[in-house]
Amino acid sequence: MKRSDLTEKILDIKREKGWKWKYICGEIGGFSDTLIVGALLGQMKLTKPQAMKAAELFGLSKAEETMLNETPMRGENIQMPPQDPLIYRLYELVMINGPAMKVLIEEEFGDGIMSAIDFDMQMERAANPKGDRVKLTMSGKFLPYKYYGATGNVPEYGFKED
Repeated sequence: MKRSDLTEKILDIKREKGWKWKYICGEIGGFSDTLIVGALLGQMKLTKPQAMKAAELFGLSKAEETMLNETPMRGENIQMPPQDPLIYRLYELVMINGPAMKVLIEEEFGDGIMSAIDFDMQMERAANPKGDRVKLTMSGKFLPYKYYGATGNVPEYGFKED
């Protein structure tokens, strides 16, 4: 079985049972909803206890349970640019605002990147009289670039001139 087959099986069971993602995430527990859903969609992995809970919930085989605990090939089968309108808008948000976010992060932290591995994300619904809003909060560890071979008074990490 391929990981994509397991994703389709999970989605079929979700539809058949009429379950919401909130219910599924509550039953599995231990991670943010985004990470659990990402794992069930094949982009992240669950811990062994979580994979066991998911297998029990979905009636999966031992092999399928094990697959939920394996490190996936992240981003596989994701077309670029994205075709889905909602995913494309997130992509567009980064394309348009990314350069400004980059220089603001570098001005504040120095030369480096925001981790997408040591990372948290929350999604909330925010009421608004003009139409409810999607609130995304992303928090990633700052990882300074290492300047190998740095000598004298040049810092080795995240060189930043004041």
